[in-house]
Amino acid sequence: MLVDSHCHLNFDELYNDLDSYLAQMKDHGVTHALCVGTRPDNLDRIVGIANKYNNIFASVGIHPDEKLEGFDLTPDFLLKYVSNPKVIALGETGLDYYRTEPGADMKWQHDRFILHIDLSNQTDLPLIIHTRSSIDDTLAIMKSHKAKQAVMHCFTENIENAKKCLDMGYYISISGIVTFKNAQTIKDVAKYVPIDRLLVETDSPFLAPVPFRGTQNNPALVSYVAQYVADLREISVEELAIATTNNFFNLFKKATK
Repeated sequence: MLVDSHCHLNFDELYNDLDSYLAQMKDHGVTHALCVGTRPDNLDRIVGIANKYNNIFASVGIHPDEKLEGFDLTPDFLLKYVSNPKVIALGETGLDYYRTEPGADMKWQHDRFILHIDLSNQTDLPLIIHTRSSIDDTLAIMKSHKAKQAVMHCFTENIENAKKCLDMGYYISISGIVTFKNAQTIKDVAKYVPIDRLLVETDSPFLAPVPFRGTQNNPALVSYVAQYVADLREISVEELAIATTNNFFNLFKKATK
């Protein structure tokens, strides 16, 4: 049993052949996947996928890259999805300063992030956190607004920042980037994170692991991420799969096996 803790099955390149990709998951021992929302116009499709397939769950949220001029995110917009039993998380949310000019006003990102945190505390649904070039502000906001449950998705920070996240009670998820030749920082983190706080993911259709780098990713390939991380930690892939699967269901308590 292995879980892809973060994927985007709603993208047409996966959605248009979904039954085939779910069959590949089964062939690779991947029993469940979490399909993550990023925009207001993809949440219905994501929830629909989760409703159709017993082993797919949904998360609803707005990605920090999506400024969406003219769209005003309100709590009610996300709350209308939360009662669905297959919606088990809020996000992808967080902060992303990668493409912003120094000194740019990021209040709009901060306000939207805080809205997700407040809803998480209100609904008891964990957060899926995206942070890029913004870890200090991300953790400061999470601390000041008392974010209780979260996974730091596709983690690319160093051990020092990993420790900060762990000290705040959060989980850390490793993607296929860990298999890339120049990703030593992530390899170090993958060895450092306690086994009971670790998740694995694909972020498909992006970030396919070696030996598929540069091709379209899909949830079945989380098995390659798991094998690579297990080798780094010098444990069996079966041990890693059991631990990360248990971690997934411990964090996302609304999910059922």
